[in-house]
Amino acid sequence: MPQAKPPRRTHGALIRRSVKMTQLELITALADTGQILAAAERVGMTQPAASRLLAQLQDSVGTPLFERHPRGVKLTEAGDILARGAARMLNDLDLTQERIAQTVQGASGFARIGSVTGPSLQWLLPVVRELRDELPGIELVIHVETSAKLARSLLSRELDFYIGRVPEGADSRPFLFEPLRTEPISLLVRQDHPLTRLEAPTLDDCLRYEWVMQPSGGLLRQTIESYLISQGYRAPERVLGTTSILFTLAFVQDADAVAPVASAVADFYTRETHLGGRLEILDVAPDLQVETYGLVRRAQDELPPAAEHVHTRLLEMSADPDGPPT
Repeated sequence: MPQAKPPRRTHGALIRRSVKMTQLELITALADTGQILAAAERVGMTQPAASRLLAQLQDSVGTPLFERHPRGVKLTEAGDILARGAARMLNDLDLTQERIAQTVQGASGFARIGSVTGPSLQWLLPVVRELRDELPGIELVIHVETSAKLARSLLSRELDFYIGRVPEGADSRPFLFEPLRTEPISLLVRQDHPLTRLEAPTLDDCLRYEWVMQPSGGLLRQTIESYLISQGYRAPERVLGTTSILFTLAFVQDADAVAPVASAVADFYTRETHLGGRLEILDVAPDLQVETYGLVRRAQDELPPAAEHVHTRLLEMSADPDGPPT
């Protein structure tokens, strides 16, 4: 007896219910903003028009998609499912358009890439230099932030991928992580700091001075404090907390302070061509390093063509046993 064929899956059920592209843009904007007015402004319409389209969308889907509360609106479970599906579909359409444009125009496009500070100098900088010559049609936007902020930007589709880590405690399922390297840390001081006049400064010597590093809770801060404790030292008593590498470098130049920074950053800013050679790396704690960082992207999405060029080049560099160029 012939086996019954499974029913053929039909596509476009939402479209047949008169769901419009603008309504899908609205529900994704509503998921991001939690405000109908903000969602309307993002899509480019008035609030009454947005409210009307969202009400029509609820009627088409046949279930409530959001609930109002004093501070705005909150998506229901069904609304969240629809918003995430709509975001993937809209992203796929954008990606398709980019691929068509690339086919017609050649290697061109737009890539939004994030990185934590050290790898931005060690990995992204040489890649950007290469691509400016090889593929001048690609426009790059680089964001340098902490992994926590980069992860949020990635999930909100403000980035194509980033170099960093999946934040501790975050749901790892939306992310695809490809490891690159561990991140060595150096202790940076101004060139005429009292510690530079010691023949062999130690961590104990360094702890007599103020330290400039991330606020409590940051990965680098946690790494430094755990390392010191494991070596039998106390955590620094005086700490100036900041996430800004620019502020850190400016402060260290004018103060008797110690700054733990990524070794790639320390190497870059202690060259004679940068900051006039006014900073110096202390030869202490050579084994101090932060956990492995890597390439982080959305697990379910393809990369746009321009971002894929950069991503591929970074993977090629990671396969080089000598590491990225300096």
